[in-house]
Amino acid sequence: MAQRRTTISGGDLSQALTALRADLELPGEFASDVLAEAQQAAAAAHTVGHVDATGIELVTLDPAGSRDLDQALALSRRPGGGYDFVYAIADVAAYVAPGGAIDREAHARGETLYLPDGRIPLHPPVLSEGAASLLPGQDRPAVLWRMQLDADGEPTTVDVRRSIVRSRAQLDYVSLQHQGGDVADLLKEVGTLRQQRESDRGGVSLAEPDQQVEQVGDGWELSYRAPLPVEDYNAQLSLLTGMAAAKLMLDGRVGLLRTMPPPSDATVASLRRSANALGIEWRRSDAYADVVRRLDPNVPAQAAMIRLAAVLFRGASYVAFDGQPPTLTTHAAVAASYAHATAPLRRLADRYVSECCLALCAGQPVPAWVREALPALPDTMAEADRRAHEVDRAVIDLAEALVLQSRCGEVFRGVVTEAGDKGGAVQLREPAVRARLNGGNLPLGDEVDVRLESVDVASRRVTFVLA
Repeated sequence: MAQRRTTISGGDLSQALTALRADLELPGEFASDVLAEAQQAAAAAHTVGHVDATGIELVTLDPAGSRDLDQALALSRRPGGGYDFVYAIADVAAYVAPGGAIDREAHARGETLYLPDGRIPLHPPVLSEGAASLLPGQDRPAVLWRMQLDADGEPTTVDVRRSIVRSRAQLDYVSLQHQGGDVADLLKEVGTLRQQRESDRGGVSLAEPDQQVEQVGDGWELSYRAPLPVEDYNAQLSLLTGMAAAKLMLDGRVGLLRTMPPPSDATVASLRRSANALGIEWRRSDAYADVVRRLDPNVPAQAAMIRLAAVLFRGASYVAFDGQPPTLTTHAAVAASYAHATAPLRRLADRYVSECCLALCAGQPVPAWVREALPALPDTMAEADRRAHEVDRAVIDLAEALVLQSRCGEVFRGVVTEAGDKGGAVQLREPAVRARLNGGNLPLGDEVDVRLESVDVASRRVTFVLA
């Protein structure tokens, strides 16, 4: 789907976001003891035992303007075939003392929250956007993953150890996609191989365009945005590292996995019926991943199917273990064992995964403070995920209500993406809105005219009816 934009006045959204933060009881400023400890840590990171890896030509790749840089990468071809892949992950434990003020606050927050007018960070910015961030031209402590990949992009060796690294450049997705170059070429080459391996495993990603709200000039824009190819390639490297981390922890019988059960037979059968109703081919030999992978969000019926297919990706959770591995060790969408390992500045769980992997790779005991924290982490992260999803949805709902608040009675063109006995949902072409559609017998997957029935900014609710 092409990116479409609708402008919201700056004052309207800024005031509403202030109210939203209070309504959702989101964390505010860091307490003075947390800030004081962060200032001290920024000035004196714990780097004993870190090896010098500043000679590696690493670069970061993130959205333009990012300051909380968790990862830096280097790729090169191996003589005779295959690749060397190096992934530096910010070493948050070099700054955060177990049980200290920063650590306690990080456990209360769980993960960074993102709002259009600014993030609510997991760690104080003096660390997350300063001393611990892999900013270019700065020596930084890192958890350094080194992998040798064969010609098919599969890892043959994995090593992880604490190191001092120096990023050479801060790249952004849009510029790298447009300008290309050696980094882009190698990233595409390895990323494409990893996508092929994902397909071979039966893994799948949902190609649903994101709704986003971002500041542009004095106003804000609501838009649909599909990820750039370079973002997908970069995501494959993160997945590769998460899979390597999961294997290390499962082999070592201690750690924290990200798991998701496969969809039930009833769920898949229901989706198959929906595909048939929408005129989407689903051959008898096709797995659900094969069908989802072929969907095009620019085709109305397939856009509806993408929305319905979201049910396949429910039930993800964190599972801690120390001794006997859990019954479920795999993530259905990844189609492999997997762990969150590559974003410790923004997600609490990743720091503990890094510590497990460092110890296991070195043949040393996992630190006691890590093992003691593991049992409570799944609940901590479940609450953090719930809050992050609530914030994301509330921000979009608010922006939609503000965009449409003066347009009740107008008719818009959209696609019916959900249909049930008590109504469904519609995805408008313009503006970038997905909202409730009242009425029965809705034509699922059809492009229709809908009339805006009501808007309530306070409750962030918008409803349409067929025109």
